[in-house]
Parts: sequence; structure tokens; C-alpha cells
Amino acid sequence: MKYYYLLLLSAFIGFVACSNEKKVDERSRSVETVLPDARNEVTVSTLQSTDFNHELISNGKLSARRYVDLYFESAEPIASIFVKNGDRVVKGQKLAELSTFRLQNKRQQANDALESARLSFQDVLIGQGYALEDSAKVPDDIIRLAGVKSGYNQALSQYELAQFEEQNAILIAPFSGVVANLFAKDFNIASISEAFCTIIDMGSLEASFTVLESELSLIKQGDKVEITPFALSDIKVESRITEINPIVSAEGMVQVRAAVNNNGKLFEGMNVRVSVHRSVEKQFVIPKSALVLRSAKPVVFTLVDGKAYWNYVKIGLENADYYTITEGLKESDIVITSGNINLAHEAPVTVIAND
Repeated sequence: MKYYYLLLLSAFIGFVACSNEKKVDERSRSVETVLPDARNEVTVSTLQSTDFNHELISNGKLSARRYVDLYFESAEPIASIFVKNGDRVVKGQKLAELSTFRLQNKRQQANDALESARLSFQDVLIGQGYALEDSAKVPDDIIRLAGVKSGYNQALSQYELAQFEEQNAILIAPFSGVVANLFAKDFNIASISEAFCTIIDMGSLEASFTVLESELSLIKQGDKVEITPFALSDIKVESRITEINPIVSAEGMVQVRAAVNNNGKLFEGMNVRVSVHRSVEKQFVIPKSALVLRSAKPVVFTLVDGKAYWNYVKIGLENADYYTITEGLKESDIVITSGNINLAHEAPVTVIAND
């Protein structure tokens, strides 16, 4: 009976082993028949020397070249305010005025004191032996002595100050622009230490941004710049570099300014994305999709006789869509631009399109 069971067990083990061998054999035949035909589909382009539109990205802030805080010269009640924040004004336009009663009275008193001092001035000259009609011939030291002794010089200064304060009781726009930071109210006392308002020339906006010291060779005055406000990402404004500050900061940064053509939607102090464009001649340019990493090194596959061959390359410049290649490729190489993620060296490929 034991012998019978042993025989049965041996037969079962033999059957299972044969079955497994059959499956392995079928799988092997399947791999052998499928793998040679599993060709990657790729797109390619022929490498040519061409102009490259270099793009340098930075963050910056908008500011106006013409920006002024306006102050009253006297602490008098504000009689009238003629504008509000956001109003556009033209050069010479009246913005606000103070009550002028005290200022007029002060100027009149100063004028009377000046007339009195003038008489004293003449008396001093006569006392020095000079007639009034000969004042043009009086030596300078005698004139200075008479001016101080009579109080004429001090009275003249007081009169000019009173006249200046009265004239500046009316605040005038020094140039055309937009009113900002106006917080004063009618009938309140004007502050002489705080600005009454600010005038900003929105037509003179410029973007201030920084570039790395190593990127200085890639920019110059006149280069085209594209400005995009972070708050208004659908707006793009063209501008030009106007100024490169010839000082490198401790952090290795250089300050750059670019004039901005305001489209009416940009404001002083806006944070913006700055993209500097410059055309660089005779570069080998590939799309970014053509570059893959192998062992943490940049590789570009080229097509040779229906197979993909990888090439270690050295990257030069880049923009949003393309790289320039400085080493590893030569002109007229057929570069694989897509379908290269899982490619191996000398893997057979099928070209489905040319870029």
C-alpha cells in the first residue's frame, strides 16, 4: 500500500514539473517573438546651427522715475482740497490751498519792517559820508556794515520768507501724473513734516531687478525685456534695459533697470516677473524634451540606421523651451526629440514624425 502511494506521489510531481517547464518554455518563446518587434516610436529633428533666443528670468518691482511727495510750507488750516487719490492731474494744476489770512498778515508785517530797516540803512550810509544817490559807489564792506547795523538784511530775509510761505499756500502739481497717498481733510491743520500727497508719473514706470554676476555677459543696454505682473498674469508688457548699475553686491547680484511702457493697468510698487530676451547667433539648439538623464548626466539620443545612440552632452544656454548644446553633438545629427524616456543604447526605433 505504501508502495502504491509513493508511486502516485511520484507521478503527480512529474506532472507538475512538466507543466511548469511547458509554461516557462511558452513564456520564453513569447519573449523571443515579441521583444525583437517592440520598437519605440519617436520623433526626430535634424540638428542645425541657428539663432537662439536666450531668456533670463528674474523677479523685480515697478517704480516711477518721476515720483514726488508734496509738502505745505506752513502749518495753517486747509481751506480746500481739489483732488482725491487716483485722480489724474496735469502740470500746474491746483491741488489744495491753505487759509491765507495769517500768511498775508505776516507778509504785510514783514514788509513794514523791511521799509523801516531800509530807512535805517540809508541813515547808516549817510553817517559814513555817502549820499543815497551814490550807493552804487559805496564800498562792499560799508554796504555790509550798514545792512547789519540797520537790521536791513534780517528784515529782508523775514520778508522773503513770508512771501515764500504765502505763495506756497497753494499746492501745485509739478508735473502730470496721478495723485496718491492723500489722507488730509478740509479744515484740518496742514502738517509741514508729513507729505500732503504724492504725484506719480505712471508714464515713467521702470522695473528694477537683479541678475547674477555670471549673467552680466548675457545682457546689455537696449535688450528687450518682457514684464508680467504677478497679480495680472495675463498681461505682458514689453520694455528695454536702460541702466545696469556697475556694482556687484556682496551676494553677487547686479541691479538692472528697464523702462516700461505702461498700458494703464500697471501701478507703482507692483511685483513683476522679468524675462530678458537676447538673440545669440550660431548655436546648436534642441527642444528640452530631447534631453534625458542617464546616471545623473545629460544625454541626447541620435538616430543612426534605425537605432538610438546616446550621446553625453554639455548644456549651454536655455530658455523656457530650448537648450543650446556646446559639446557632444555635431551639425546634421538626427536628434530624437520625443519617445526617448525609456530608450536604451542601440535600441531599435520607429520614426513617426519629423519636427
